[in-house]
Amino acid sequence: MIHRPRRLRRNNALRSLVRETRLTPDNFVLPFFVCPGNAVRREISSMPDVFNLSVDEVTKEASAAYDSGVRSIILFGLPESKDELASGAYAEDGIVQRATRAIRRSVPELIIIADTCLCEYTSHGHCGVVRGGEVLNDESLELLARTAASQAAAGADIVAPSAMMDGQVGAIRDALDESGFENTAIMAYAVKYASGFYGPFREAAQSAPEFGDRRAYQMDPPNAREAMREAELDYSEGADILMVKPATVYLDVLKMVRDRFDVPLAAYHVSGEYALIKAAAQKGWIDEDRVMMETLTSIKRAGADIILTYYAREAIRALAAAT
Repeated sequence: MIHRPRRLRRNNALRSLVRETRLTPDNFVLPFFVCPGNAVRREISSMPDVFNLSVDEVTKEASAAYDSGVRSIILFGLPESKDELASGAYAEDGIVQRATRAIRRSVPELIIIADTCLCEYTSHGHCGVVRGGEVLNDESLELLARTAASQAAAGADIVAPSAMMDGQVGAIRDALDESGFENTAIMAYAVKYASGFYGPFREAAQSAPEFGDRRAYQMDPPNAREAMREAELDYSEGADILMVKPATVYLDVLKMVRDRFDVPLAAYHVSGEYALIKAAAQKGWIDEDRVMMETLTSIKRAGADIILTYYAREAIRALAAAT
């Protein structure tokens, strides 16, 4: 007998009938960068079609995104000023806190995730307290916990600790529970590599380190088994969702986390991954929509339930056009 797999590929209806991996609008989280000022809409040069937005503008954009089918967003903040202890991260009137309140009033049904880190708010650009040129782990936990509680108080549904400090999820869970935010979920950047794909983000968030780099606390790219230990620690400390970052160059790690942990799994299709597709498309070398959807499908196929991507709106439009 001759096996003919092509029988089920003959037309779009058949291909759709037997399709194994399906993207839906609910899979996507759209990132926003919130900056000071009013009526600010400043395109990020290395990330075409992505902007630094003031609170009034990000509120409009969040509402428009919801109308287009986006159901979840994540907020990153650019504060008015920075200091050594990242006070803007946990201030009651911090930039993310103000944006969260404004968006919550405008689009109450939208899921708001707050990135919980310190690097955008520190004068030195590192993700924790620095003393003697070293990023101090345990001293940073208190500030991260205060930041998460402040974000929850502003109305964030989910806080997303991304500093890669040991014990950060446990410290944040304790702080949330003690502050009465036991229903606020934690999406842990459990497996976050010290990646070269973050360059455009650092322009967008103005968060490049003043000295050194983040390799002493973010993961070493050659390591995969270590990722299981990081994920296990965050899971044991109470993470509700685990994340792998970046996505496409760590699909093997994403699959390993999926196979081991039975909790919702997120992957961040990061700025550099987005910028590569944009740049090639602008050169006319690739079909942008086709490569975008193929890339996002690969992330879903590897096991991600949630995909953070700057392409969220475009992907939802492509899905709608395909139906």
